[in-house]
Amino acid sequence: MSGCSGIWAIVGSSGRFRVISDLTDSPFLLIFGIVISKKEAKMETIPRFFHPPSQSIFLFGPRGTGKSTWLKQQYPDAIYIDLLSPDLFRLYSAEPERLMERIKGSPESNTIIIDEVQRVPELLTVVHQIIETSKSKIFILTGSSSRKLKRTGVDLLAGRALVTSMHPFMASELDDGFHLTQALQDGLLPLVLNSRAPQATLDTYAALYLREEVQMEGLVRNIGNFARFLETMSFSHGEVLNTSHIARECQVGRKTVEGYIEVLEDLLLGYRLQVFTKRAKRHLQ
Repeated sequence: MSGCSGIWAIVGSSGRFRVISDLTDSPFLLIFGIVISKKEAKMETIPRFFHPPSQSIFLFGPRGTGKSTWLKQQYPDAIYIDLLSPDLFRLYSAEPERLMERIKGSPESNTIIIDEVQRVPELLTVVHQIIETSKSKIFILTGSSSRKLKRTGVDLLAGRALVTSMHPFMASELDDGFHLTQALQDGLLPLVLNSRAPQATLDTYAALYLREEVQMEGLVRNIGNFARFLETMSFSHGEVLNTSHIARECQVGRKTVEGYIEVLEDLLLGYRLQVFTKRAKRHLQ
């Protein structure tokens, strides 16, 4: 079939969070750019089935899968560097070697967490050097996008860090809290699960993702075409992927659709399951 390239699966971002501390008197919180009440934000943290190896790792997953929350609970004494912070982003972008100074300033901490490492890929060269010289140091490098890390010249630590992923909730993790109808209709985003207006919350999250991850990073030229593609692509979940059909629906070229699909894969929002092909058996004469 022309334009077919396997089965397409969309990752429904999910992961719950809880408010550990709050120093303000405001009854509202800003999470993922969405204002919600503190009452809605107070949810029990659900244990994940993810078990990290006892060495340095890359931990990939789309925003909202609970990577940061899980890491802060599992490693409360670790050095935590959040590159979503504008100050830290500017600091390490200008001088990646500052990471060495930060680690030397806390010699008792052997675990270092760098959140959203793809924002400053130059840090990976420093991380590589530290791993080589300090065998006791363990790095956990999280990312919600692999696009920048695919660029030529980026140090991926030459196998010294395992690649792992944190996916959205599974039904068995939610246990009695999982409801099939709700999951199919609204997904498993943390803000959507307990929201009073789940559809509006979901729409806002999608719009923020388009603006912050796609438009601001300059991943596509025409954000309108990509938004139409995203809606059309949602109907291909779990089905044979026909890029020619999607291109006609979006009124764009097939090559453009193939590029958009790569963007979704780089943002860890979807993945392709390749078609199984049985190779012909070779007969020995």
